[in-house]
Amino acid sequence: MPIATKSSKFNISKKKNLEKIIVKVLNKIKTGDTLLLYGAIGIGKTTSARLFINNFQKKRKVKISEVTSPTFNIVNEYLVDDILISHYDLFRLRNKSESKNIGIAEDIDKKITIVEWAEKINQRPKNRLELYYKYSKNFKSRSLIIKSFGRIKKYEFFK
Repeated sequence: MPIATKSSKFNISKKKNLEKIIVKVLNKIKTGDTLLLYGAIGIGKTTSARLFINNFQKKRKVKISEVTSPTFNIVNEYLVDDILISHYDLFRLRNKSESKNIGIAEDIDKKITIVEWAEKINQRPKNRLELYYKYSKNFKSRSLIIKSFGRIKKYEFFK
């Protein structure tokens, strides 16, 4: 299992490593928290959202949903028991002003929010994790850098 260091950089070249990290994140995320996902197309943002949502469903012992990318819908929502998870994909938005009217900030304290292509929003929620996905120079490996803000203390989910 990866251990947090000063760099907070984790190798996620293997899906099982990514899932371990996402499960650790899941165990600390609460209603009102937001995951902001940054990175190139095809690097693992939607896979991370799927792992988060499906593992959240497993933890609560509810039926596992098919989690697809909301690229065309902009948002897919999943009700897990009494907790709403809103999964946004902002790939199709042309600029930040288009993100104002899609409801990301609506009832943010009453749900868990996941935003792919988060660089296309102006306002960052207070309680958030920012996940930065990167390819190596030769594109043979991938890494994840995590930054935390608000009530989520830096790296607490890796202890």
